[in-house]
Amino acid sequence: MQRWRGLEDIPQDWGRSVVTIGSYDGVHRGHQLIIGRAVERARELGVPAVVVTFDPHPSEVVRPGSHPPLLAPHHRRAELMAELGVDALLILPFTTEFSKLAPADFVVKVLVDKLHARVVVEGPNFRFGHKAAGNVDFLAELGRTYDYEVDLVDLYVSGAAGGGRPFSSTLTRRLVAEGDVTGAAEILGRPHRVEGVVVRGAQRGRELGFPTANVETLPHTAIPADGVYAGWLHAQGEAMPAAISVGTNPQFDGTERTVEAYAIDRVGLDLYGLHVAVDFLAFVRGQAKFDSVEALLVAMADDVKRSRELVEAAGRVQSP
Repeated sequence: MQRWRGLEDIPQDWGRSVVTIGSYDGVHRGHQLIIGRAVERARELGVPAVVVTFDPHPSEVVRPGSHPPLLAPHHRRAELMAELGVDALLILPFTTEFSKLAPADFVVKVLVDKLHARVVVEGPNFRFGHKAAGNVDFLAELGRTYDYEVDLVDLYVSGAAGGGRPFSSTLTRRLVAEGDVTGAAEILGRPHRVEGVVVRGAQRGRELGFPTANVETLPHTAIPADGVYAGWLHAQGEAMPAAISVGTNPQFDGTERTVEAYAIDRVGLDLYGLHVAVDFLAFVRGQAKFDSVEALLVAMADDVKRSRELVEAAGRVQSP
């Protein structure tokens, strides 16, 4: 998959293409439907499928300080899009100047002049241009002038976690924030993942017999509610069953919120300085402060046991 940052990266001899536009944070199941349709139409027409997205998130430019927690960084989104068959990913730097681009100008500058869109695939609620003034009807109206078709995808609705509402990144972020990683996975189509570099912490886990990888998460990451979770720790191309702790470590009067993963039944791991990923499979228990370190050790042993059982019950290892 080709990756472009900015319109100037698009090859000058780029021909017709099928395009879809959006933030696509998380590349959840609703996004997968739209991107999948774009890839399908591109294959039918014998042209490339292109995804257009933005960095930073538009809300951070339009309303500074309102950057939403991210379900996936750009490199992870790119991996997921490539798996769906996308041929090229265009990341447009979202600046104040760009945010003022009128809908018609956006269409001409991006879809017509650069990507030579033959089909534009979107969901029914797609908005674009200055103050989100453009909608799918306006997009289709311009298509009649500039020789492209608009293909609308009706999004499925999620199950129990979504209460019958459409798949959405906003709902997924809320479920993650509440610790409902099972519900979030239902919308994402896979476990929620956080990534970062393993850094040295207080090393209390090592002293207690449960050495953990202390993950310095990427900026704006959507981190689950404080508590213990079962999941996987991905490092050096391997997916390891893990018990994951999120929180401030109240047992030792901690104040800094951390994500720590204990690779179950692994001895002698040295992951310091490595970029790792943590997948959240299921909630085990909330954060707690125990009467003694001994009581904490009993709880940690039970956390590991339950996490091992939950991962084994999942019946499959998650992809790196």
